[in-house]
Amino acid sequence: MDVLLLPGFWLDATSWERVTPPLVEAGHTVHPLTLPGLERDADRRGIGLADQVAAVVAAVDALPGPVALVGHSGGGAVAAAVADARPERVAHVVYVDAGPLPEGAAINEGFAAVDGEIPLPDWSEFDESELVGLTEELRAEFRSRAIPEPAAVASDPARLTDERRYDVPTTVITTSMPAAVLEQLLEQGHPFVTELARMRHRRIVELPTGHWPQFTRPTELGQVIAEALANPPG
Repeated sequence: MDVLLLPGFWLDATSWERVTPPLVEAGHTVHPLTLPGLERDADRRGIGLADQVAAVVAAVDALPGPVALVGHSGGGAVAAAVADARPERVAHVVYVDAGPLPEGAAINEGFAAVDGEIPLPDWSEFDESELVGLTEELRAEFRSRAIPEPAAVASDPARLTDERRYDVPTTVITTSMPAAVLEQLLEQGHPFVTELARMRHRRIVELPTGHWPQFTRPTELGQVIAEALANPPG
């Protein structure tokens, strides 16, 4: 299957390079994407969430058959909107420490923007659970790779219109939150998971590490994604 890999904030297509081998070995054709505004020389001031969604929709439309979307962190919101735009084409959405946003919600309005873009913050701004496994060496690698995120991508509201998205098989790979905690939030009807709760075919898989498993456990992440694609929730 064609698998589109959508990176989270501050990262481009190369962030998937150590994750893809298990997917290729499983027979998939992988398409790691650099979302609009994440090119190093981009003018990010006019780029919003809709631009990133449109770019991925175009990538889906350019492929001949059904596709799977894998979205990490903020890339999960993009994946969810693409599944809404093309529910008949998206066979599976895999969220990596992420989940679908409901209509009108923003990815994260709390980040400080400078001249229309959000640089990678100091590590102290992240929760310790997000930083598990991110050694000093990996932090240095991440920071050297980091590209400022367009500010509007973080604050733009999600626009969703097609309820057929609730029929798209959905897997959440939770890495910085125990699966049992996420299941409990679903049972409680917590606002954090209102959109995920409406997915009719969903599964939660745990891969214990921090928020950036493409750095901390890349091979295992690739294997878990491949297994999820081989066994979509029915």
